[in-house]
Amino acid sequence: MGGSSPCASCKLLRRRCAKDCIFAPYFPSDDPHKFAIVHKVFGASNVSKMLQEIPIHQRVDAVSSLVYEANARVRDPVYGCVGAISYLQNQVSQLQIQLAATQAEMNCIQMQQEPTLPTQLDQDEKALLLASSNNFNNIPQYFTFASSSNVIQDPLKRESLWT
Repeated sequence: MGGSSPCASCKLLRRRCAKDCIFAPYFPSDDPHKFAIVHKVFGASNVSKMLQEIPIHQRVDAVSSLVYEANARVRDPVYGCVGAISYLQNQVSQLQIQLAATQAEMNCIQMQQEPTLPTQLDQDEKALLLASSNNFNNIPQYFTFASSSNVIQDPLKRESLWT
């Protein structure tokens, strides 16, 4: 940097900030905490080596990642950001289970609200019903929904198969 104010890295390390300081573009003097946390977790020498091995156009993203991981490591020294990712993945899984249960409950309620078949069918209606049921051989015949009873019913006969 070479100007009047050294970068946060050089200020923390108490050294003169050179014109070609690798830290100066990414750790400005007005945000000393950013470098302090990265230095505490990774060390200045390691950060310097990492930045030198990365193309210049990718260094901003790399520094951002280092700061994020350093903050995560301070909060959770064992797992770091992997712990946060695992927690969020677990939350997504639980929400997917809740969503599936709610959708199944909604389907069950909708099926209960649909009008039922009349008890007495004439011969033409029975023939039509049997003919149309033969076209659905690829569709599962029985659907199970969460309910308080363990009764499975034949959807066409409305008779209990298990009691």
